[in-house]
Amino acid sequence: MNKKISEAGSWFFIVLGALMASFSVAAILIPNDAIDYGTAGISIIISKLTGINLSLCVLIVFAPFLIAGLLILGKQFGLKAIAGSAVYSLGLALFEELEVAVDTEHFLAVAFGGAILGAGLSLILKNGGCIDGSEIFANIILKRLSDRTGKNFSMTPILVGFNACVYIAVFLLINENAALMSLLVYVVATGVINYFTDHFEAIKQVTIITKTPEALVSQIKSELNKTCTIMNSFGAIAGENKTLICYINYFELAKMKEIIARNKGTFSTVSTIDEILR
Repeated sequence: MNKKISEAGSWFFIVLGALMASFSVAAILIPNDAIDYGTAGISIIISKLTGINLSLCVLIVFAPFLIAGLLILGKQFGLKAIAGSAVYSLGLALFEELEVAVDTEHFLAVAFGGAILGAGLSLILKNGGCIDGSEIFANIILKRLSDRTGKNFSMTPILVGFNACVYIAVFLLINENAALMSLLVYVVATGVINYFTDHFEAIKQVTIITKTPEALVSQIKSELNKTCTIMNSFGAIAGENKTLICYINYFELAKMKEIIARNKGTFSTVSTIDEILR
């Protein structure tokens, strides 16, 4: 019962976060000449240049990334990404239809719009979802690199490079003011996201203490294609046990939590790793 309630809660917060993000973009950022980042930013650029409905542009641009996420990154992640993106698109259509617009001083729009956008995206990310194709794109590249090399990489360089291309496009195709304000939106939104998700783009170290490591190691290998470092340890009460250390990215964290939940009698912690030296 607790698991069902927790899962229902995660879907609720994904929907809420998507509505917050769509409100920020449609009602605050776009009316004040700023745009979102990532693939949402690409959608807004296409909509501004062609006059095509924004929510339709979002669906068209997001679709390839969502399909790739479903096929490569797993069913649960893919379904939550699809659900979040669908609600985000519907929210954009709704707020456009209602003509909800907060026309204010541009700096206030960037500050509050970016904060609401970041808060909405934080709810989605913390509950295992995603509504931006750039994050799915970065995850796919990291998965391919990890599968080939056995090493863990941060997605920060990929996301920064992707968004740099978006803002260069805004600068060249729209105007420099929109590009600069949109860059500030990115700074504010990612600042809020990092505050609530503890640097989601960084590598995560999962430490698991257990007496029966075999099943955990096997499931981590088969479901995440990750390996573990295994160390002997001793608890003052529990006695002899094993400590497993595994490095994953933020979007693999939900799957790791599932694996740990299936194996009773474990104690686990998650910490953020800024850099791994080899």
